[in-house]
Amino acid sequence: MNIKRLLLTLSGLILSGFWPSISFASSQAENWLDLTSHWVGFSALAIFIIAYIFVMAEEFIHLRKSKPVVLAAGIIWALIAYVYANHGFNHEAERAVRHNLLEYAELMLFLLVAMTYINAMQERQVFDALRSWLCKKGFGFRQLFWITGVLAFLISPIADNLTTALLMCAVVMAVGGENNKFILIGAINIVVAANAGGAFSPFGDITTLMVWQKAIKTPNGAVDFWSFFSLFIPSLVNWLIPATIMHFAVPNEQPDSRGDIV
Repeated sequence: MNIKRLLLTLSGLILSGFWPSISFASSQAENWLDLTSHWVGFSALAIFIIAYIFVMAEEFIHLRKSKPVVLAAGIIWALIAYVYANHGFNHEAERAVRHNLLEYAELMLFLLVAMTYINAMQERQVFDALRSWLCKKGFGFRQLFWITGVLAFLISPIADNLTTALLMCAVVMAVGGENNKFILIGAINIVVAANAGGAFSPFGDITTLMVWQKAIKTPNGAVDFWSFFSLFIPSLVNWLIPATIMHFAVPNEQPDSRGDIV
């Protein structure tokens, strides 16, 4: 996996998550503007939608999703800064930029460390060894379906769901050989498992990481590290139900045993 490309993608998605946060940050100041019905508010929404259209069309236009997202975020920030400057709220705009830039830096440092660990494991051929072990054990496609799903569910809370999905799908493609039906269903199962597993951990997803970072106040107290584990059972059910349905579509066959020694 190309760590540079993954970090660019993640940074773009993080920036997209900061778009609405300027109104939150500026609302902490004494003076702030409600731009919901302002032309800047509508412009920001339009730019956001256009950027995400480019993100969804990445496979067809071959443009990295980080580029339109980062560009759109920059334009939105510039528009908001322009309006605040015209109303004499330069200090409030500066505080909002500093606040969000600090949060962005914190997330990027965390992701950099996480990706470094994953790259180190790849360099040590940990995942290649896993693929080789699965190939040599003689598991059937249905067994592999559940094994890779369980691994994706358990790894994603630590390694984040995007990284887990990429790594485990590579394993499925290796053990599946030319059985496209198994590869398709197995990959869907991994994506569902990785997303479900990442939901009950602060490290499992960009969204949960940002929620944990914000330490949002609730009637039961602030959302801390351990609060996420209350979502374990719902996350497990969220994966098991579609996995059980997909199980019957998995070919009841044996893959070709062609695992290389790692």
